[in-house]
Amino acid sequence: MSRSMLGRPLLALLFLASLSACGTEARSASPRQAGTQRPAAVGEFVADTMTVQQPIELPAQLYVEHDAVVVARSAGTIDSVSSELGDRVSPGQLLARLESAEQEIALASSEAARDNANRAVVRARALTKSGGITQADSEQAEFQFRQTEIALRKARRDLDLTRVTAPFAGVVTARAARPRRFVAAGDTLFRVTEQSPLLARIRVPESSAADVRIGQSATVVGTAGRNVSAIVAHTAPFVDAASGTREVVLRVVNPGPAEIVGSSVTVRLGRERRRAIVVDRAAVADDGYVVVVENGRSTVRPVTVGRDVGGGRVEVLSGLSAGERLARPIR
Repeated sequence: MSRSMLGRPLLALLFLASLSACGTEARSASPRQAGTQRPAAVGEFVADTMTVQQPIELPAQLYVEHDAVVVARSAGTIDSVSSELGDRVSPGQLLARLESAEQEIALASSEAARDNANRAVVRARALTKSGGITQADSEQAEFQFRQTEIALRKARRDLDLTRVTAPFAGVVTARAARPRRFVAAGDTLFRVTEQSPLLARIRVPESSAADVRIGQSATVVGTAGRNVSAIVAHTAPFVDAASGTREVVLRVVNPGPAEIVGSSVTVRLGRERRRAIVVDRAAVADDGYVVVVENGRSTVRPVTVGRDVGGGRVEVLSGLSAGERLARPIR
């Protein structure tokens, strides 16, 4: 075989090898396989501290002084119900009545016995003056009369216990009474709640409690964001050593339909100087998170945002420390 014929296969093998090497170089030059990283995150904002002077904000619930459960005062079957849920009632107004036939009969019998004993004691007193009966007989007549008086008072009381009445002016906020239902003494039948005045009880930290005074103005903020005026009605004369707080009761002034008993509210009272962590509002996402940058790496972290402190900045109540750097969140 000639030398030219032997060289052709060798040239083909060299060509294929060169192609394979070129493919290897192309793959090894890929940025992913070469370990090329994405650009590091940049902290555009910094969490800072500043002294703020803002009202103390404390959670509370609205309540009223008179809010009572009305129970059955004696056992029996409910004969009638006179008040429904949401009805306004006045003090002593009839809410329901138990069957009272036996009590009415007992009352009539006691009244008859008292009248008979009264006539007997009148005769005994007259005969005692004329010497017609002994002193012992006269005393016995007086004793029997007093016994019938006591029995009559008990019969009247038993009849009165069959009447379920409102203890004060208010609104019926619960009704468990049902006609023809047997109840025992102490069973819950109604709940009556007065509508005003609306009160809110808070516990002010000792550091701010010294400035609280009776008659001081405050603001009550409902869950819908509505602001209502309030004044300090009562204050505890001392600071509770266990909690380091002072109890304060506020009275809501001119509440609206949204301010009802049991509502959760926030009380803003006085002004307090304190150090706060603040950050540009643009650094906080609408969903309540920030992007914290540390050593070129970014981490998403939830935060609790407070009130605006001016200059486009907002207070961060929790989730951040002073000096941490933040990137702009994706909106």
